[in-house]
Amino acid sequence: MNAESTGLTAETAAAVLREACASAGLDSSGAQLLRLGSNAVYDLADRRVIVRIAADPGTLPEMERAVRVARWLGEERFPANRVLPGVVQPVVVGGRVVTFWESVQDAEEFATVSELADLLKRLHWLEEPESLGLPYFDPFAKVRRSLTGLSAADAEDVAFLTERADQLEKEYDRLDFVLPFGLIHGDANIGNILRNRSGEAVLIDLDGFTLAPREWDLILTAIYYDRYGWHSREQYESFVHHYGFDLMNWPGYPVLADVRELMMTLWMGGKAATEAKAAEEFARRVESIRSGGDRRHWRPF
Repeated sequence: MNAESTGLTAETAAAVLREACASAGLDSSGAQLLRLGSNAVYDLADRRVIVRIAADPGTLPEMERAVRVARWLGEERFPANRVLPGVVQPVVVGGRVVTFWESVQDAEEFATVSELADLLKRLHWLEEPESLGLPYFDPFAKVRRSLTGLSAADAEDVAFLTERADQLEKEYDRLDFVLPFGLIHGDANIGNILRNRSGEAVLIDLDGFTLAPREWDLILTAIYYDRYGWHSREQYESFVHHYGFDLMNWPGYPVLADVRELMMTLWMGGKAATEAKAAEEFARRVESIRSGGDRRHWRPF
């Protein structure tokens, strides 16, 4: 769901920011809007606090869970972004869900896929407490929701993607996962691992923590290399070496790759109504999936 579909604009987000910060005893003057999408993300002027405003007002349970996850990871001393201490959160302001996070860095710097593998291996060894209330991951529930949000898509494309989802769901149900079932990040990729001010790699974006086969946390790095060419062979081999498992050697890899690719395409389709570049990319992706063509011309967003 994009920001515009829920009425969240730069102006409405700024109003929510001012009220939320005032309630938390924070100064919102001079805040910089970093991103406006599924969340409006602000960096406060002191460069030490990040404020996230969820575009979808129905995300309160998800953000409550993300806050619990962040606090638990802090107790475990796991390298991840932390919620701002001493602030009751999440808070609901103007129907929007707001959370406050400690800023990780002063200037954006991503860590490496090797460090991502190390953190995932460490994360997957943790035993999550039941108090986190993590749900079981249902990829096709998410796919169905995304299909209903393709307001800008051609009816023929929607029909094609729906048919593909139906077929992939049948194939997915027959997969024999080999890694243990348990806690996953849910969106593990190079964009969600930053280097903090001390030079340490930390995981960010904790909204998607869930219970699922661990293969889900490896699939993005694999297809970023294998299908899209966004990682080099050397980078992928280092990822495999550090994690200790090569997903591409698992017989279920092509199906899982197709499912994740479909989810990526549908996410792009949800942005197509309001973003010209997203609409162009969505059309490119649908055509290559339909034709079985090369995916290496896909562009990361």
